[in-house]
Amino acid sequence: MDQQQNIDFVLRTVEERNIRFVRLWFVDVLGRLKSFAIAPEDLEVAFDEGIGFDGSAIEGFTAPEESDMLAFPDPSTFQVLPWRPDQDGVARIFCDICTPDRKPFAGDSRECLRRMFYRAEEAGFIMNVGAELEFYYFPDEHTPEPLDEVGYFDLMPSDSARDLRRSTVLTLEKMSVPVEYTFHSSGHSQHGISLRHAEALTMSDAIMTAKHIIRLEAYEAGIHASFMPKPIADEASSAMFLHQSLFDRDGNNVFWGADDPVYHLSPTAKSYMAGILAHAAEISAITSPTVNSYKRLCTGEGTTPTHATWGLRNRSAMIRIPVYKPGKHLSTRIELRSPDPMANPYLVNAATLAAGLDGIARGLELPPELESATAAMDDDELTAMGCAPLPRSLEEALDVFEGSEFMKDALGEHIHGFFLKKKRSEWRKYSSIVTEWELKQYLANS
Repeated sequence: MDQQQNIDFVLRTVEERNIRFVRLWFVDVLGRLKSFAIAPEDLEVAFDEGIGFDGSAIEGFTAPEESDMLAFPDPSTFQVLPWRPDQDGVARIFCDICTPDRKPFAGDSRECLRRMFYRAEEAGFIMNVGAELEFYYFPDEHTPEPLDEVGYFDLMPSDSARDLRRSTVLTLEKMSVPVEYTFHSSGHSQHGISLRHAEALTMSDAIMTAKHIIRLEAYEAGIHASFMPKPIADEASSAMFLHQSLFDRDGNNVFWGADDPVYHLSPTAKSYMAGILAHAAEISAITSPTVNSYKRLCTGEGTTPTHATWGLRNRSAMIRIPVYKPGKHLSTRIELRSPDPMANPYLVNAATLAAGLDGIARGLELPPELESATAAMDDDELTAMGCAPLPRSLEEALDVFEGSEFMKDALGEHIHGFFLKKKRSEWRKYSSIVTEWELKQYLANS
């Protein structure tokens, strides 16, 4: 359907389903979901003129003297909220944020990805993404204690969350977010959900929707769902694995390589990967955006990337190549393993797409595959093999990010500048905290 057909469908559905509140969703620069509600009578005007709101109240948007912003609903994202009553129902719709003169706002994460998506289209590519999210269930938001002792893929009566996972999937499907599978992950009380691939912007919307519903269903069950990358020191960390591929305008997967009998990857796919690896340190602040993110990356778990590497079966690689299934050309893809679930999915997809397109444009060659886990090798060995280390802390990642003209171009000056300022402040606050470890280590011996 074209834009007007989508709008007509939404307006008709709102009337037929007796929708009394329409929640307008959008995302701030840090990837946090924001929302305000309007009456259905205002929806048609919103499509045409936008709905004004105070942008200065949203971190990373505008200063108080430039506070006026417009939210334009994207009719293709309309969904009735299944957890609200059938009578006097509630719907949600993602919005694009614009300035008062109706120009796209430079701080809008969706616009950042859409801009990069258009750049890919000009090169003849359409980006598809699938996602796998990991998270923990805890008793409450203050108590990081597991609720079970179940392991990876275990089918155990003690897996107390299996009913909760099922209700979460059913709710997601009602929101038109297709789920491939759910599972108990490797950590005690850690869970995973795999979302079926879609165009990059649609998938980013789906990730935001999934995180909200996972939290909501957990809250209704009296527990807390956490997407913190490393909430428990001696338990597995949580990731947001992204499966990326590029298609041409005729629907062909350009990552498929008929002439490559080992990896089944085209030269385009290999240059795309080489571009991401070449910019790995620069995009690290976006894919791993918190202090805690680097507790995940520096644990030596054997399944988390510490260097800019790739491999076929190596789950410690930054980019893994899922095993090719004969005849499944359309499924050829790469798995980006560095992002964690606190990252802004719009910015992660925008930054990695920019890096991949740069690799294609420059015809970069893929370095040799790393077959062994990085945890089994020391830094000197990896450096000798040409495997550059990823930043080991948020501060180190921000140092690289700050000087990266590539990231300024990919994200725009507004997002780059705000993100850097906000995360520098976060690092300074973290650095000033006296931890329990420091007290145990130094207090008695000082």
